[in-house]
Amino acid sequence: MPNIYDSAYDLEKAIRESEEFKDLKNAYDAVMNDPTAKQMFENFRDTQMALQEKQMQGQEITEEEVEKARQVVELVQQHEEISKLMEQEQRLNLVINDVSRIITKPLEELYGMPEEPTE
Repeated sequence: MPNIYDSAYDLEKAIRESEEFKDLKNAYDAVMNDPTAKQMFENFRDTQMALQEKQMQGQEITEEEVEKARQVVELVQQHEEISKLMEQEQRLNLVINDVSRIITKPLEELYGMPEEPTE
């Protein structure tokens, strides 16, 4: 019987060797090698993390913070390299979500899918 951890490591290797991961890595390297893009991207990540932290601690997020975050997002989306990085990140996330759905199928089958509310 195959060891479940061996299968997980095989999956990790497959992700590393996938086109989606290679494209993401290239996009990430391009951003990190451009000082302006790197600074903008890090500012974007810091802003995101700060807001997530406040949410997790149940703190109120001010209108001002929401506006600042919106401006930061707009700015990074206008930068070609960062925009490409975010696009590649999304592509890999789709793959990982699909894989996650596949590997949790036995649990779904065991417990059943939550009932869809009927109109």
